[in-house]
Amino acid sequence: MTLYVDADACPVKEEAERVATRHRVPVKLVCNGGLRPPANPLVELVIVPEGPDVADMWIADRATRGDVVVTSDMPLAAKCVASGARVLRHNGERLTEANIGAQLAMRDLMADIRSADPFVQGSGKGFTKADRSRFLDALERELRAAQRDG
Repeated sequence: MTLYVDADACPVKEEAERVATRHRVPVKLVCNGGLRPPANPLVELVIVPEGPDVADMWIADRATRGDVVVTSDMPLAAKCVASGARVLRHNGERLTEANIGAQLAMRDLMADIRSADPFVQGSGKGFTKADRSRFLDALERELRAAQRDG
């Protein structure tokens, strides 16, 4: 079992490391660079080449049943769900076969709306302490479930 974190612009890297360390689960922080190498021996910083979706492809090629993936990228989440991995968004929302289709459709709809009207903004919701708390609870549950399944 491995915890993969899509680490570019991820607001819960420290929380993911803390929970994974408690469970003695190896962590792969995958990014294009700009992160300091962690001192924790369970955490590996994986720096991929620059380019669109390179980090996502790296994770998607490796995540499988028994792994947990943290990402807000819906195409990556869909690939990981299809491969049997457990997937969490930064706010603790679990992405599954039952809800990933709707998430992808909403992503595509919002992209179409933004391209039609450049003045349309995102949801405007910032990342809150409640989101962080929900993430911690959800990651704890997912790691336990992955350990039971694996």
